[in-house]
Amino acid sequence: MKTTILTDNDAADGLGCEWGFSALIETDDANILLDAGASGLFAQNAHELGIDLAAIDYAVLSHAHFDHADGFCDFFALNDHAPLLIQQACEEDCWSDAKGDMAYIGVQEGLLGQHARRIERVPRSEAVEFAPGAWLLGHTTEGLDKIGEREHLYRKAGGELVNDEFAHEQSLVIETPRGLVIYNSCSHGGVETIIDEVRTAFPGTPILAFVGGLHLFLRSDDEVRELANAIRELGIERIYTGHCTGERALEVLQEELPGVVEKTYAGQAFEL
Repeated sequence: MKTTILTDNDAADGLGCEWGFSALIETDDANILLDAGASGLFAQNAHELGIDLAAIDYAVLSHAHFDHADGFCDFFALNDHAPLLIQQACEEDCWSDAKGDMAYIGVQEGLLGQHARRIERVPRSEAVEFAPGAWLLGHTTEGLDKIGEREHLYRKAGGELVNDEFAHEQSLVIETPRGLVIYNSCSHGGVETIIDEVRTAFPGTPILAFVGGLHLFLRSDDEVRELANAIRELGIERIYTGHCTGERALEVLQEELPGVVEKTYAGQAFEL
């Protein structure tokens, strides 16, 4: 299985970068696009890398934020058949005041309605296998709204802002002969939560790797070290992370888990 990062905060020479994330996952059975970044940049980078987006079989939106969703208009123009798989609760309703002022950070308004015929909604009550060995898993853990409050993330419900409980977020889980690979582009619900949910859904199956942003830029060094200990105890062999992890958190993880944690960037490709 091959993963190619199409958009991230940093990029290889000759490619563009932005605050956003997009990755191509190629398995033996399907080509999967995970997120499309904040613009059409992912498609430009894919072109430079010789990747044909028309050959994508499935697209997945990890969660309802603009920096992962707003490139999908460009994707639909280049690919006429792949469904976009989103959580049942995914809407255009996400806000944040993490930078001080309250601002809309959700999916480009009108995108979901404009492309409704291409969208398939996934229930979060159970793991859903959409291609051989490829699963989507929504959050079922209670109390995630406390994380939303801590991270200054909200949804608008009934005209009022409420703490985000991340019902719109989902993990992409790929089965490999050596174990599971978890993709979660921002991990807003918490890396520990995501790992626990995957272990519950796939009891007894080892987790080989975790790919995606870890949303640790507001966490203390001690909290990051606690996460590193959990990863070490679980025996997860590889962590590929960037985007919203935070430079300091990445440094701590690499100190605590030498040879395990690798920073992601547009143009990076790795086999698992």
